[in-house]
Amino acid sequence: MKLDILTKTESFDVQKTIISKIRDLINLKNLEPGDKLPSERMLSEKFEVTRSNVREAIQKLEFYGLLKSIPQSGTFVANIGVTALNGMIEDILRLEEPDFKSLVETRILLELKTARLAALRRTDEDLVKMKEALDAYSEKVNNGEDAVQEDLLFHLAIAKASGNSTMNTFMLIITPEIITNFEKYHVCDKSLAELGIVEHQSIFDAIKKQDPQLAKQKMKEHFKILYQYCYNT
Repeated sequence: MKLDILTKTESFDVQKTIISKIRDLINLKNLEPGDKLPSERMLSEKFEVTRSNVREAIQKLEFYGLLKSIPQSGTFVANIGVTALNGMIEDILRLEEPDFKSLVETRILLELKTARLAALRRTDEDLVKMKEALDAYSEKVNNGEDAVQEDLLFHLAIAKASGNSTMNTFMLIITPEIITNFEKYHVCDKSLAELGIVEHQSIFDAIKKQDPQLAKQKMKEHFKILYQYCYNT
């Protein structure tokens, strides 16, 4: 199973620069709500950056509701006044790049909620996706291979099963940096991977039984090491 990521920032500073230039372009051209921006190719050439850099910046502005992309049509200024748009972009540019500990803490808070909601709302299709991710994780661990991506795929399947698109989106946003930094910060010892199989199975079973309190409790137990990392360091 391939990990599908909404966004992955190659360079935080480059992204901020592109967002700033998109704002300046909107102001220079006096673009109104509903007006179309130049294509990604044209913007990448104008800003002298890669198309992937431009796409990430546009996706971020879409996330905040400032732009709207329509397949086969292009990207448009959202239905928001220019003054408000400029103010919101200034706020976005002031945002600091989140540190790894804050990302992990956010993940914990989100997943306690998603586990509970998944138990209440999961479908048979959701259970199939979770089981596939659980089996993939177990296979990697039993073969002595790194299973960080498979671990997070299992948790992303739970987020999707929660039926809350906003929580699911947040999980997709923070996942790339967690994958990148998991081993860098030595959060979880590899010897705990086998225990992770048992814990994942317990979470899955609780969600399958549609027991929200048990699902939340099992998720909390699963995050014991992450709790210690966030609150005891």
